Amino acid sequence: MKGASMNTQIGNIKIDNEVITQYAGSVAVECFGIVGMASVNMKDGFVKLLKKSSLTHGISVNILENHKLVLDFHLIVSYGVSIRTVADNLIESVRYKVEEFTGLEIEKINIYVEGVRVID
Repeated sequence: MKGASMNTQIGNIKIDNEVITQYAGSVAVECFGIVGMASVNMKDGFVKLLKKSSLTHGISVNILENHKLVLDFHLIVSYGVSIRTVADNLIESVRYKVEEFTGLEIEKINIYVEGVRVID
């Protein structure tokens, strides 16, 4: 199991990276202006909008030696919204909710806007 671990007075807690990724993805898609996660095919350079069941493919979680998290989000945003505002909202929401959920501190959140979609 690849993930984060914490030592407490009553034992060890291990959190799998997949758990952090799924939670961060569910928080992200609730944010205003985000259409969904993006899957980038490096071979072709194509970007694909992922379904809600595939949220983890657009996010990567890295755990540093100091037990802090670095999260990378590959997103598709709504047409006509301020990308800066969407990014700020995402960072604030994810930082707060993931830190509360896991008890781990987030050192950095990287956002890669892979596309824009018009929402009906």
